[in-house]
Amino acid sequence: MEWTDGGMNPDQTSSSSPLRVGIVGRGRVGTALASALRDAGVDVDGPLGRGERPGRCDAVLLCVPDAEIAAAAEVVTAAAPLVGHTSGATPLSALAHAGVPAFGLHPLQSFAHPGVGFEGAGAAVAGSTPEALAFATGLAERLGMTPFEIDDEGRAAYHAAASVASNFLVTLQAAAEAIAAGAGLDREEARELLMPLVRQTIENVAELGPEAALTGPIARGDEATVAAQRAAVEEAAPQLVELFDELVRQTRALAAQRSPA
Repeated sequence: MEWTDGGMNPDQTSSSSPLRVGIVGRGRVGTALASALRDAGVDVDGPLGRGERPGRCDAVLLCVPDAEIAAAAEVVTAAAPLVGHTSGATPLSALAHAGVPAFGLHPLQSFAHPGVGFEGAGAAVAGSTPEALAFATGLAERLGMTPFEIDDEGRAAYHAAASVASNFLVTLQAAAEAIAAGAGLDREEARELLMPLVRQTIENVAELGPEAALTGPIARGDEATVAAQRAAVEEAAPQLVELFDELVRQTRALAAQRSPA
C-alpha cells in the first residue's frame, strides 16, 4: 500500500500489500461493489452481513440503509483507519461512532439488480479530511466512475435530483402504462411499445438538453390535443389526472424557455 500526504492512495498498491476494503451490507449495492472492486484488483472482505465486523482493512465501506449507518459504524470501530458509506443523503456525521476519518462514495447509478456496473457512472464523494476525500476519489476512479465532490449542505438537493431523474422516471413509466390501457394495451405490450420512445427521448436530452429535446402537442401549442389527452386520462386512469395536470403546467413552462425557431 502506498501512502501519500498521510493518506492512502487506492490507485497505487504493491503486490506485497494490496488495498484491502471491507464491505458491510449484502444488498444490491454491497454485492455489486464487492464484485466490481475484486475485478479492479482490490482485496475485498465481504460483502458481510449487517452487524458483522470485517477483519483489519485499509477502509470499511458501509452499504446499509441510511437508518442503520450510525449503528453499523459503531460495530466497525477500529477495524480500519477509514470508514465510509454509500448513501447519497446521509451526512458524514453519521459515521462519527467509528472514531476515524470518514468518507462518502455514492454511485450515481440505479441498482435494480446486483449485476449493474459502475463504469462511466458519476460518484458523489466527500471526506471529513483531505486524505479521506482523496481515498474516496481514488476508489471511485478505480471503478471507472467520475467523482465529484458534494458537501453535507448540498446532499439533500443532490439526492432529490437523482430521485427525480431515476425514481420518478420509473413512476412516470408506470403511469404511462396505466393510461395506455385506455387504448386497449396491456402493461407488457405498452411497455414494449413505449420503450424505444423512452430511450430516444433520453438520448435527445443527453445530446440537446431538455428545452431543445421537448416535442409533442405542448411544445407546438396544440391545446386541443392536450385537452383530448386529459379527457382520455380521466377516463382510463382518473387517479392520474392531478399528475397529468401538473406535468402539463411544468411542460408549458419548459416550452416557454425554448429559443424561437
